[in-house]
Amino acid sequence: MDEAGGHSIHGRRFHGLQQLLFLALLCFSFLLCSAGEESLSRRRSHVQRHLKRLNKPAVKNIQSPDGDTIDCVHVSNQPAFDHPFLKDHAIQMRPSFHPERIYDENKVEELSGRKSSTMAQMWHQNGRCPENTIPIRRTKGEDLLRANSAKRYGRKKHREPPKPNSVDSETNNGGGHQHAIAYVEGDRYYGAKATINVWNPKIQQSNEFSLSQFWILGGPLGGDFNSIEAGWQVSPDLYGDNNTRLFTYWTSDAYQATGCYNLLCSGFVQINTEIALGGSIFPISAYHGSQYDISILIWKDPKGGNWWMQFGNDYVLGYWPSSLFSYLADSATMIEWGGEVVNSGADGRHTSTQMGSGHFPEEGFAKASYFRNIQIVDDSNNLRAPDGIDSFTEQSNCYDLENGNNGEWGTYFYYGGPGRSENCQ
Repeated sequence: MDEAGGHSIHGRRFHGLQQLLFLALLCFSFLLCSAGEESLSRRRSHVQRHLKRLNKPAVKNIQSPDGDTIDCVHVSNQPAFDHPFLKDHAIQMRPSFHPERIYDENKVEELSGRKSSTMAQMWHQNGRCPENTIPIRRTKGEDLLRANSAKRYGRKKHREPPKPNSVDSETNNGGGHQHAIAYVEGDRYYGAKATINVWNPKIQQSNEFSLSQFWILGGPLGGDFNSIEAGWQVSPDLYGDNNTRLFTYWTSDAYQATGCYNLLCSGFVQINTEIALGGSIFPISAYHGSQYDISILIWKDPKGGNWWMQFGNDYVLGYWPSSLFSYLADSATMIEWGGEVVNSGADGRHTSTQMGSGHFPEEGFAKASYFRNIQIVDDSNNLRAPDGIDSFTEQSNCYDLENGNNGEWGTYFYYGGPGRSENCQ
């Protein structure tokens, strides 16, 4: 065989190998694409099924100026009744008892001549829900797609609430969560109340949040504790925007498998037609300007045993059935009030996500955020000022708290901070 013929044969063989390799790569790419499309299709299908479970058939829809859709769902069709413990639950339309007011903040404010402005929810501008329905913020597909999984949307990661008595700074700053709180413990508590100044803190990254709330806690914090929580929050990951929103949360197993924000799982039974959990609240306080606050009361009905929630003076929102809980089926062992943020440690530096107004407590009224008229519900179903209140923060140079007491505001505190600054790196 001559040299030219040899080159020709080798060339054909090389070209054939190239074709085979190309076909193999093409097939492999096709399989990857097919698998990717199949995976994406499965996720979309899962999202659609989850949306169908979350978004119940509505009697009426209201478009809110902030982009939310509020579905007016018949009270008997709400998500609560998907819970296995509540399949045959008879709705309780009102609590058997309200706590007795030992400290009447409304009377004190009238005498002082200074009363906070009332607040509303943004969707009220475009309508109200009819009788026998409850307003539910509609969940969108993009909400679920922002979450790691549709199943975990609206649920916290397993972690512990702020532990003031822990000397382990890593535990207290677990997952980058930082707090400035006031708390009481060492007794049996049957509820809590606070009036909370409302702001719109700046969030550095979408996976961070800033909230102001109180925690009603039962059981050992290092174990399978129960928690009921309520307040306001700014959470881009959860809501897809930076609006300040009313929220609740509950768990009966330390955020592992039970509970969620608002009505994003079964559990909380809502009876109120006016207030949407997760809805935007307005107006918002301005630095050196008008101040707005919301009042929240949660208490255990001494007759029915359910944990009820009231918003302001007029709106009893609903209840968490006592059957959802283990420790809180009896009473709470700790109450905490205050702020929480996520410090993601972006770029190796402290986050600039703000807590409260974003200003330190020493700046005072109309500049720093506050909690006022802090009260607990005792075993006689009386609202009273807490005894032995203490405070805690992980990094006071980032977020701090100062408490006090006077005749107008009862037990109160200012709290918050800017996060990253010259003194907070």
